Amino acid sequence: MNLTGFDLFRYRLPLREPLTLKGVTLHRREGLLLRLCGDDGSEGWGETAPLPGFSGENLDQAIVQLRRLAGSLIGREIGEVWAARDGAFVPQPERIGPAPSVRFGLELAIWNLYAVHFGLDLPGLVSPSPKQEVPVNGLIPGPPANVMEEARRMSDAGYRSIKLKVGARPIAEEIGLVRALGGELGGDVSLRLDANRAWGYGAAAEFIRGVAEIPLEYIEEPLAEPALLGDLVHEFGVPVAIDETLVGMRQDSLENHRYARAVVLKPTLLGGVWRTLRMAERALRLGMMPVLSSAYESGVGTAALVALAAGLGGRPIPTGLDAYRALAEDVLDSPLALPAPRVDVGQTMYASRKVEAGRLEKL
Repeated sequence: MNLTGFDLFRYRLPLREPLTLKGVTLHRREGLLLRLCGDDGSEGWGETAPLPGFSGENLDQAIVQLRRLAGSLIGREIGEVWAARDGAFVPQPERIGPAPSVRFGLELAIWNLYAVHFGLDLPGLVSPSPKQEVPVNGLIPGPPANVMEEARRMSDAGYRSIKLKVGARPIAEEIGLVRALGGELGGDVSLRLDANRAWGYGAAAEFIRGVAEIPLEYIEEPLAEPALLGDLVHEFGVPVAIDETLVGMRQDSLENHRYARAVVLKPTLLGGVWRTLRMAERALRLGMMPVLSSAYESGVGTAALVALAAGLGGRPIPTGLDAYRALAEDVLDSPLALPAPRVDVGQTMYASRKVEAGRLEKL
């Protein structure tokens, strides 16, 4: 099958509530969808959605790169543009090093086109025996007053892992809230915390001492100086996860971070499907837990996370898909079955193929 054309679309999806990321308040999620077309009528969709405050590239830059990259593939046979296992495109058009979100969108479109052409699905390309269900890590939204109520609701709904954002309140308040939450959840639901590099070493130490009796699965990126994470783990024995630390990191450099219990993998920020899978595989070999996580993508990108999580080896790991609840609308004909404590992989793949182009702006 030869690639015969592509279409590039822009979406603007309203959020249920304003979302503040790194000091930037969003009222809608904006991104791009790329549709690659084959000479047999097959279509493959990919999503590029730079995340404000986290991505180095912006949407206008992504548009330029996607146009150039997709255009350079037209007329090529699908096997020639397959993303090789070493994470490099074959070929690399004009030696362009695409931005991370661009690489994710282009790779995903190629993978989906390949899967449709051969009558496969994305999880089957990741693994010959993918999981049929993927557990979801619930994200507690809203102000502190709602935390306990949301935690009870999620626990009753069947979530076995819950994540709370910390770092925006005084340390004493954070300690009290986490203590109360840990007592509410008991041992039935694992608790993950995400500080987004909010604390200096002293503040982080105070917090860790204050919640020492609470069994935490991990604290994600607690330090504003990430180079000190290893020292923090050595001094306090606290389980940590790295997220922002992974951006731009070479896969072999992960061995320098063996202190981390988990790695949080966001393909939009890491730079594509293969890079994410390679990082996940290396993490497993090092005894770390790879946690696939959303960067507030639409249903197209979120479904890709489900596929990647389904294909990872080992036990099922709760995946960070709950950010999908922030979207008031989606680009799909039928939104994904989220929020939920687990998702059906087959149903998710089916829904992700039905994009409603009428909701998009063609560029």
